[in-house]
Amino acid sequence: MKIPAVKLSSALEKSLSRCYLVAGDEPLLVQEALDEIRGKARKQGFGAREVHFVTSGFDWNELTAAAGNLSLFAEKRIIELRLPTGKPGREGSAAIAQVVQGTGDDLLVLIETPKLEKAAAAWVRAVEAAGTYVQVWPPDARELPAWISARMKRLGLKPDADAVGLLVDRVEGNLLAANQEIEKLRLWLGEGPVSGADVERAVADSSRYDIYKLTDAAVEGQGTRAIRMLGRLRAEGVEPVLIMWALTRELRALASIAESVRSGINLGSALQRQRVWRNRQGIVRGCIGRHSAADFYRLLQVARRADAAARGQTAVDPWQLATEVVFGLAMPAGKAA
Repeated sequence: MKIPAVKLSSALEKSLSRCYLVAGDEPLLVQEALDEIRGKARKQGFGAREVHFVTSGFDWNELTAAAGNLSLFAEKRIIELRLPTGKPGREGSAAIAQVVQGTGDDLLVLIETPKLEKAAAAWVRAVEAAGTYVQVWPPDARELPAWISARMKRLGLKPDADAVGLLVDRVEGNLLAANQEIEKLRLWLGEGPVSGADVERAVADSSRYDIYKLTDAAVEGQGTRAIRMLGRLRAEGVEPVLIMWALTRELRALASIAESVRSGINLGSALQRQRVWRNRQGIVRGCIGRHSAADFYRLLQVARRADAAARGQTAVDPWQLATEVVFGLAMPAGKAA
């Protein structure tokens, strides 16, 4: 069966499946789901644990052999498989299907992957048939205040609206940071009320406002958010030369991909040539769909002017030009600089 992570606790109360696939891109929530499954398994006598990391050249026979080995002490065992790409290939798919179909009362298989594509592969269907597929979705911007409030209340904190709002602003997009700051507040204040002033005094700014997140926001078309991040970077004293380096590098890659597509090369192949990470391919595809190669070249010209200004070679304001690049990259086709 397939369930969202929010329903995992209630599912575990009913029974422990023979195998689990936990898939998602939010490290905190994935780890908590895995810990919850392990905790339930320990209560049911699973004392031994064996972990396999799938890297290049991984021998899938090791996995099938481990699943087939009998414990000398008749222990219940957990076999964990870390699959960082989410794509085990033909041999791996067959091995996983074989292992999950052969699980019994003394063997629990636990598979961890990043978020998977919508079209379920054969090995994923095998896991669903034999056990549970847990989909981990991070709270979106609308859900984050409620998520933070609930997490604080679970620790005995009673936050007011200002406290929750300030935490949301300070830890945007970073649930690990949010959890750390909530724990810090619990240690600092103890149980009880938490105000916005308390958060202001206690919480460090842990938002992911760095040059790479700025670039991703612009590529994804989130113009307002990207401009806000650019302003935060400026306020934090980040040198505009570094920002323009990141934006220029991204624009060059986008221009090359767009040129390849225009020449008849498949977009997927063009992305591979530029070594675009799998988890960024979606936003890059969207950006290529919004702009032409000419758009990217025009923005590169602005970026070069901004870089020259940032190095003191011209009297132009580099931040104004950086804003032009960020906004142009985020805008639909025809509205770029």
